[in-house]
Amino acid sequence: MVRMGFRLILEGQDDISVIGEASDGVEVVEMVRRLQPDVCLMDIRMPKLDGLEATRRLRQTSGNTTDDTKIVIVTTFDLDEYVYGALRVGANGFVVKNSGPRLLIEAVHAAAAGDSLISPSVTVRLLEHLSRPSLAEIGSAAAKRLSPQEHKIVRLVARGHTNNEIAGQLTLSLSTVKTHLSRIQEKLPARNRVEIAAWAWERGVVS
Repeated sequence: MVRMGFRLILEGQDDISVIGEASDGVEVVEMVRRLQPDVCLMDIRMPKLDGLEATRRLRQTSGNTTDDTKIVIVTTFDLDEYVYGALRVGANGFVVKNSGPRLLIEAVHAAAAGDSLISPSVTVRLLEHLSRPSLAEIGSAAAKRLSPQEHKIVRLVARGHTNNEIAGQLTLSLSTVKTHLSRIQEKLPARNRVEIAAWAWERGVVS
Protein backbone atom coordinates (compact mmCIF):
# COMPACT_ATOMS: atom_id res chain seq x y z
CA MET A 1 0.00 0.00 0.00
CA VAL A 2 2.84 2.39 0.80
CA ARG A 3 4.56 1.64 -2.51
CA MET A 4 1.29 2.14 -4.39
CA GLY A 5 0.77 5.50 -2.73
CA PHE A 6 4.32 6.61 -3.50
CA ARG A 7 3.96 5.51 -7.13
CA LEU A 8 0.74 7.51 -7.59
CA ILE A 9 2.37 10.61 -6.10
CA LEU A 10 5.56 10.36 -8.12
CA GLU A 11 3.99 9.42 -11.44
CA GLY A 12 1.77 12.50 -11.11
CA GLN A 13 4.90 14.58 -11.78
CA ASP A 14 5.84 15.35 -15.39
CA ASP A 15 9.55 14.91 -14.74
CA ILE A 16 9.49 11.72 -12.63
CA SER A 17 9.10 8.15 -13.88
CA VAL A 18 8.85 5.10 -11.63
CA ILE A 19 10.79 2.31 -13.36
CA GLY A 20 10.60 -0.42 -10.73
CA GLU A 21 9.35 -1.61 -7.35
CA ALA A 22 10.88 -4.09 -4.91
CA SER A 23 9.19 -5.94 -2.06
CA ASP A 24 12.32 -6.80 -0.03
CA GLY A 25 15.92 -5.69 0.49
CA VAL A 26 17.53 -8.38 -1.64
CA GLU A 27 15.28 -7.46 -4.55
CA VAL A 28 16.15 -3.77 -4.07
CA VAL A 29 19.89 -4.41 -4.46
CA GLU A 30 19.39 -6.58 -7.54
CA MET A 31 16.97 -4.13 -9.15
CA VAL A 32 19.11 -1.03 -8.55
CA ARG A 33 22.14 -2.78 -10.01
CA ARG A 34 20.15 -3.86 -13.06
CA LEU A 35 18.09 -0.72 -13.76
CA GLN A 36 20.55 1.90 -12.45
CA PRO A 37 17.87 4.48 -11.58
CA ASP A 38 18.69 8.13 -10.85
CA VAL A 39 17.06 7.84 -7.41
CA CYS A 40 16.15 4.91 -5.18
CA LEU A 41 13.63 5.32 -2.34
CA MET A 42 14.91 2.87 0.28
CA ASP A 43 12.70 1.72 3.14
CA ILE A 44 14.50 0.98 6.39
CA ARG A 45 12.34 -1.97 7.43
CA MET A 46 12.11 -4.65 4.73
CA PRO A 47 12.03 -8.47 4.65
CA LYS A 48 15.23 -10.45 3.99
CA LEU A 49 17.52 -7.39 4.09
CA ASP A 50 16.98 -4.07 5.87
CA GLY A 51 17.60 -0.71 4.25
CA LEU A 52 20.85 -0.14 6.13
CA GLU A 53 22.50 -3.29 4.80
CA ALA A 54 21.01 -2.82 1.33
CA THR A 55 22.46 0.70 1.19
CA ARG A 56 25.83 -0.57 2.39
CA ARG A 57 25.92 -3.24 -0.32
CA LEU A 58 25.11 -0.72 -3.02
CA ARG A 59 27.84 1.62 -1.78
CA GLN A 60 30.54 -0.82 -0.68
CA THR A 61 32.46 -0.95 -3.98
CA SER A 62 33.89 2.27 -5.35
CA GLY A 63 33.33 2.78 -9.06
CA ASN A 64 30.50 0.26 -9.32
CA THR A 65 27.42 0.67 -11.53
CA THR A 66 25.28 2.05 -8.68
CA ASP A 67 27.55 4.95 -7.71
CA ASP A 68 25.36 7.42 -9.62
CA THR A 69 22.11 6.23 -8.03
CA LYS A 70 21.08 8.54 -5.20
CA ILE A 71 19.55 6.73 -2.23
CA VAL A 72 16.80 8.42 -0.20
CA ILE A 73 15.91 6.61 3.01
CA VAL A 74 12.23 6.27 3.94
CA THR A 75 11.70 6.18 7.70
CA THR A 76 9.06 6.44 10.39
CA PHE A 77 11.64 8.40 12.48
CA ASP A 78 10.43 7.39 15.94
CA LEU A 79 11.10 3.71 15.26
CA ASP A 80 14.02 3.87 12.87
CA GLU A 81 16.81 5.46 14.86
CA TYR A 82 19.40 3.56 12.88
CA VAL A 83 18.54 5.56 9.77
CA TYR A 84 21.55 7.63 10.92
CA GLY A 85 23.71 4.62 10.13
CA ALA A 86 22.28 4.48 6.61
CA LEU A 87 23.26 8.09 6.04
CA ARG A 88 26.74 7.25 7.21
CA VAL A 89 27.13 4.38 4.72
CA GLY A 90 26.18 6.49 1.73
CA ALA A 91 22.50 7.46 1.66
CA ASN A 92 21.79 10.91 0.26
CA GLY A 93 18.91 11.95 2.47
CA PHE A 94 15.70 10.72 4.04
CA VAL A 95 11.99 11.39 4.08
CA VAL A 96 9.40 10.47 6.69
CA LYS A 97 6.59 8.28 5.38
CA ASN A 98 3.77 10.50 6.62
CA SER A 99 5.35 13.82 5.56
CA GLY A 100 3.00 14.20 2.62
CA PRO A 101 3.49 14.28 -1.15
CA ARG A 102 5.28 17.64 -1.34
CA LEU A 103 8.22 16.53 0.79
CA LEU A 104 8.48 13.21 -1.02
CA ILE A 105 8.66 14.97 -4.39
CA GLU A 106 11.17 17.51 -3.07
CA ALA A 107 13.36 14.71 -1.70
CA VAL A 108 13.45 12.97 -5.09
CA HIS A 109 14.17 16.22 -6.96
CA ALA A 110 16.93 17.17 -4.52
CA ALA A 111 18.59 13.77 -4.79
CA ALA A 112 18.40 13.77 -8.59
CA ALA A 113 20.08 17.19 -8.61
CA GLY A 114 22.94 15.85 -6.47
CA ASP A 115 21.69 17.56 -3.33
CA SER A 116 20.16 16.19 -0.13
CA LEU A 117 16.89 17.13 1.46
CA ILE A 118 17.53 18.52 4.92
CA SER A 119 14.30 19.28 6.74
CA PRO A 120 14.77 21.35 9.91
CA SER A 121 11.72 19.76 11.54
CA VAL A 122 13.02 16.22 11.00
CA THR A 123 16.74 16.10 10.29
CA VAL A 124 17.83 18.32 13.16
CA ARG A 125 15.74 16.31 15.63
CA LEU A 126 17.17 13.06 14.36
CA LEU A 127 20.79 14.17 14.40
CA GLU A 128 20.43 15.86 17.76
CA HIS A 129 18.79 12.77 19.23
CA LEU A 130 21.54 10.48 18.00
CA SER A 131 24.52 12.75 18.72
CA ARG A 132 26.03 13.40 22.13
CA PRO A 133 29.25 15.39 21.51
CA SER A 134 32.19 15.44 23.87
CA LEU A 135 34.60 18.34 24.39
CA ALA A 136 37.39 16.30 22.85
CA GLU A 137 35.38 15.89 19.64
CA ILE A 138 34.77 19.63 19.34
CA GLY A 139 38.51 20.30 19.00
CA SER A 140 39.04 17.77 16.19
CA ALA A 141 41.62 18.36 13.49
CA ALA A 142 38.92 18.54 10.84
CA ALA A 143 37.22 21.44 12.60
CA LYS A 144 40.46 23.39 12.67
CA ARG A 145 40.84 23.05 8.91
CA LEU A 146 37.60 24.90 8.25
CA SER A 147 37.68 28.64 7.66
CA PRO A 148 35.32 30.96 9.60
CA GLN A 149 33.11 31.25 6.52
CA GLU A 150 33.04 27.48 6.14
CA HIS A 151 32.03 27.11 9.80
CA LYS A 152 29.09 29.43 9.16
CA ILE A 153 28.01 27.36 6.18
CA VAL A 154 28.35 24.12 8.13
CA ARG A 155 26.10 25.47 10.88
CA LEU A 156 23.46 26.57 8.36
CA VAL A 157 23.57 23.22 6.58
CA ALA A 158 23.16 21.43 9.91
CA ARG A 159 20.08 23.51 10.65
CA GLY A 160 18.45 22.54 7.39
CA HIS A 161 19.03 25.58 5.17
CA THR A 162 19.15 25.17 1.40
CA ASN A 163 21.95 26.54 -0.77
CA ASN A 164 19.77 29.48 -1.80
CA GLU A 165 18.96 30.31 1.81
CA ILE A 166 22.65 30.12 2.76
CA ALA A 167 23.55 32.43 -0.13
CA GLY A 168 20.93 34.92 1.02
CA GLN A 169 21.95 34.90 4.67
CA LEU A 170 25.68 35.22 4.00
CA THR A 171 25.33 37.53 0.96
CA LEU A 172 27.12 35.09 -1.33
CA SER A 173 26.44 33.90 -4.85
CA LEU A 174 24.97 30.42 -5.27
CA SER A 175 28.11 29.25 -7.08
CA THR A 176 30.28 30.48 -4.19
CA VAL A 177 28.16 28.51 -1.70
CA LYS A 178 28.53 25.38 -3.83
CA THR A 179 32.30 25.89 -4.00
CA HIS A 180 32.49 26.24 -0.22
CA LEU A 181 30.44 23.07 0.22
CA SER A 182 32.78 21.14 -2.07
CA ARG A 183 35.79 22.29 -0.03
CA ILE A 184 34.03 21.45 3.24
CA GLN A 185 33.29 17.93 1.98
CA GLU A 186 36.97 17.47 1.12
CA LYS A 187 38.19 18.76 4.48
CA LEU A 188 35.91 16.77 6.78
CA PRO A 189 35.68 14.45 4.66
CA ALA A 190 31.96 14.05 3.88
CA ARG A 191 30.21 12.66 0.82
CA ASN A 192 27.20 14.99 0.92
CA ARG A 193 25.46 17.69 2.96
CA VAL A 194 23.75 15.09 5.14
CA GLU A 195 27.15 13.92 6.37
CA ILE A 196 28.19 17.55 6.88
CA ALA A 197 25.13 18.01 9.12
CA ALA A 198 25.86 14.77 10.97
CA TRP A 199 29.47 15.86 11.55
CA ALA A 200 28.33 19.23 12.89
CA TRP A 201 25.90 17.71 15.40
CA GLU A 202 28.38 15.06 16.50
CA ARG A 203 31.04 17.62 17.31
CA GLY A 204 28.91 20.28 18.90
CA VAL A 205 29.33 22.81 16.08
CA VAL A 206 25.59 23.40 16.50
CA SER A 207 23.48 22.81 19.58
